[in-house]
Amino acid sequence: MPGIDAMIEHTIAATTHGRYLVVPSATPVSPLLVGFHGYGESADIQLTRLTAIRGSERFTTVAVQGLHRFYQRRTEEVVASWMTRQDRELAIADNLAYVAAVVEAEWASRGGSRGVMFAGFSQGVAMAFRAAAASQLPVLGVVAAGGDVPPELEPPALTRIAHVLLCRGRRDDWYTHEKFEQDRHRLLGASVTLTPIEHEDGHDWSDAVIQAASSFLNARLS
Repeated sequence: MPGIDAMIEHTIAATTHGRYLVVPSATPVSPLLVGFHGYGESADIQLTRLTAIRGSERFTTVAVQGLHRFYQRRTEEVVASWMTRQDRELAIADNLAYVAAVVEAEWASRGGSRGVMFAGFSQGVAMAFRAAAASQLPVLGVVAAGGDVPPELEPPALTRIAHVLLCRGRRDDWYTHEKFEQDRHRLLGASVTLTPIEHEDGHDWSDAVIQAASSFLNARLS
């Protein structure tokens, strides 16, 4: 009889529904600000971060929740992640198709103009870069806080982003100074206009990040 050694692993495409939150712009026609939360968080958390940015009211603000939902063990709050190492390339493709559908829907329904700003925290940083590099709409920039540039993005893809705010807390043990420097050199090597910020906090979306993001967003619309 065949045993476990005869096992064959397969994957199959499946349809699922994603969740995202929207705060309409104060003006009828506006660019989009699209954000991605970290591991074990929700779109609600990221929406709070995005709306704390001064100038975000000039954007239609969209917080996208990861497709892979689970219960936070201690509170039973529903949270999500973007992917694991298992079937990573397939998860990336699924996520990019999902985000593209969200952006297209909001751009069409709310009178999008000028372009899209992408913003991510922690695990969501990689999604922000991937979504920006794959965007079919003009990209105003990427706000990245506490997470690294995904390794699969080559210089031609990064060059499409043009403007990046890269933030790291000096007390952040996950997004280390070494990773920050590697990302800085990668982005500059791709001719990205880079604003690198190392603030005094840890692995969080601190007041320093909010202040830097406010200046960055307003500069892209000036």
